[in-house]
Amino acid sequence: MKLGRTALVAAMAASLAACGGDDDSGSNAGGQVGTCSLSARQDWARDVLEEWYLFPELLDTSVNKAAHGSVQSYINAMVADARAQRKDRYFTYITSIEEENDLINNGSNAGFGIRLAYDEAANRVFVAEAFENAPAYPAGFDRGTEILSVDGQSTASIMAAGGDDAFSEALGPSDPGVTRSFTLRSRTGVETTATVTKAEYSLDPVSDRYGVKILDDGAGGQVGYVNLRTFIVSDAAPQLRAAFQQFQSQGITNVILDLRYNGGGLVSVAELLGDLMAEGLEGQIYSQTILRPSRSAENSTAFFNDQPQQIRAMKLAVIGRGGTASASELVTNSMIPYLGSNIALVGANTYGKPVGQFAFDRSACDDRLRAVTFKTVNANGQGEYFDGLASVMPNTCRAGDDLTAQLGDANEASVAVALDFIAGRTCTPISASAKDGTVKAEGGSPRLLQPEMPSAVQRDIPGLY
Repeated sequence: MKLGRTALVAAMAASLAACGGDDDSGSNAGGQVGTCSLSARQDWARDVLEEWYLFPELLDTSVNKAAHGSVQSYINAMVADARAQRKDRYFTYITSIEEENDLINNGSNAGFGIRLAYDEAANRVFVAEAFENAPAYPAGFDRGTEILSVDGQSTASIMAAGGDDAFSEALGPSDPGVTRSFTLRSRTGVETTATVTKAEYSLDPVSDRYGVKILDDGAGGQVGYVNLRTFIVSDAAPQLRAAFQQFQSQGITNVILDLRYNGGGLVSVAELLGDLMAEGLEGQIYSQTILRPSRSAENSTAFFNDQPQQIRAMKLAVIGRGGTASASELVTNSMIPYLGSNIALVGANTYGKPVGQFAFDRSACDDRLRAVTFKTVNANGQGEYFDGLASVMPNTCRAGDDLTAQLGDANEASVAVALDFIAGRTCTPISASAKDGTVKAEGGSPRLLQPEMPSAVQRDIPGLY
């Protein structure tokens, strides 16, 4: 059943693109309304949602499309009731086919290659993570680096004048060639200046520096640590296989999954990650995909499959935060029935996205509509975690996001608490109280910086610039 879901999406994308009139140039020559006029694109989006949207009772197709100057604005109005009920918080959106395919297939992205976090009360901005093959890392940016100024304007003044949105705008568009000058302060307090130009680079889903480690739990045991930055890049699959091959060869059965900034991505990669921790569970239910009643014939079940590199995870600590969403939550929720009290969420409550999207393409216009079409539940039928995973996890352990230590460091706050859980030491539970629905609402630690309208890559890799 695993391949069925992917094949279904591909078939739908192809058929819908064909119905959209790929031979139409989209022009308005001769006074005719073209395929790619705003009105035509809005009609197409409405028709798709009427047929496929997971919450048809919450879809308002009476919205006046003429009152909206973009397809996304029109979509937002139609799904406003679902958004108000926290069931679709900007999960249904229009994006570029070319841009998303390039991201999935090649990990291609343009920018500085840094993930940013901010302290709103103090008007400070820090680097939470730096991608090694991107422009900023060789210029001195790394986890814990503080950005003191941008193009001669202090971070404090930018934040004071317009908050995190103003700082995001100060960094400029995500286009190759955009250059900014910075004043930086390292974790050790050394101040430097750097000028960095945005460029295309490939997103590496598992860092060569800290992505895979074997840690001591402090009680004589070894723990396999994996930091997965994103599920959206197809290259994540071979990197995860290599990580678990290493764990398997050393007899490691306790695992820390660090998904604290992972906004999700490909379900196929999420299913592989589940397989790699599920030796002996082959053929049992991993997750179930449920569509609206009129589309129930498309419901499917994913089962655990055998993998040469797999282990049987005996204890699992998942590090998560407000930016942890979608496929990250799917993996965690799917393991609950099989691990029971031996699984914990460490850090802070997660985003809360137990639903997923199918891709509907209108290739003549380079339009891809990512529409919420299904929800996922685990083998126990559990999947209503719209307020985050903390409310459904057997165990939770509160921990900060410690920017003074590198990811994968046993002394970093969240990693240390994860090791405590695996070793049987006590911890303080996470509050499962509702959040405001953004990655900014983490509390306690610097929050991920995110523009009001994130790009395709920022949706799955929150905080990336």
